[in-house]
Amino acid sequence: MESRVYRSTGSWYLVNHPVHGFVQARMKGRFRMDEITSTNPVAVGDLVDLVREEGPEASWVITDIRPRRNYVNRRSPSNRHRHHIVAANLDQSLLVATLRDPRTSQGFVDRFLTACEAYHVPAALVVNKCDVFRQKDEDRFLAWEEMYTTIGYRVFRTSAVTGEGIEGLKDWMAGRTTLVSGHSGVGKSTLINLLMPDLSLRTADVSGWSGKGMHTTTFAEMFDLPGGGAIIDTPGIREFGLVDIAPTELSHYFPEMRGRIGDCQFNDCRHLDEPGCAVKAAVEDGSIHPERYISYVTILESLEEE
Repeated sequence: MESRVYRSTGSWYLVNHPVHGFVQARMKGRFRMDEITSTNPVAVGDLVDLVREEGPEASWVITDIRPRRNYVNRRSPSNRHRHHIVAANLDQSLLVATLRDPRTSQGFVDRFLTACEAYHVPAALVVNKCDVFRQKDEDRFLAWEEMYTTIGYRVFRTSAVTGEGIEGLKDWMAGRTTLVSGHSGVGKSTLINLLMPDLSLRTADVSGWSGKGMHTTTFAEMFDLPGGGAIIDTPGIREFGLVDIAPTELSHYFPEMRGRIGDCQFNDCRHLDEPGCAVKAAVEDGSIHPERYISYVTILESLEEE
């Protein structure tokens, strides 16, 4: 019977069985095959088939993984030649960012959005901790809000201290399965606690000596929202390495570039220094934000190096 994976700890999985409820399960040995390039063959959100093995220590075993509707993928932090499936079968994804304590770079935001575009997962951005904004943070937020909403992304402004933006975020997530990601210390767990007060996820302050967030979530886990939908909480990530994206395809995953690619003089235009480039012309006339173009060039260079 089709069951859904709610937690992944590496070797054991918490799976919601339609009849038996939540059970602990392990993978059948045949999944550990050389041709699997991901560090986690079974991901949170996966739909799987379960059987119960009989014996003195009866246990549940995952025998098959149903085809994924979509997923979000990133380079494995422990092995650059392999990838890690962050979560599968998503309705949308949410990147939690902060402009201070710790600071989320635009490069990190754009890499996350690129991955979501590549795997057909609608994405949004939440800028958290707005209660500690200084004027330069306020200016930066307004610039991000204009830049990202112009190209079709939803941007939320939230504070776990004052409650600003929480109701709007709750409405946006209702009835949908949402991946929540971001650096450690940006307040993912605190926001989820506000959305689901009965959950009481563990939180920690930002490290004083490094300015970086302290890890509180150690593995991906899904929680059902009251009234429908679910949240997938993930461990904080320091960098988001893209995988399975060819340099020639990158511009397809920037919404503001996608509609202009066909107007370039050359079919294989990289949008750098080629003549007759419609993307460069749009940057020059202000139709494409220069900071987004800088992100594109930076990501392109990293993909070509790899």
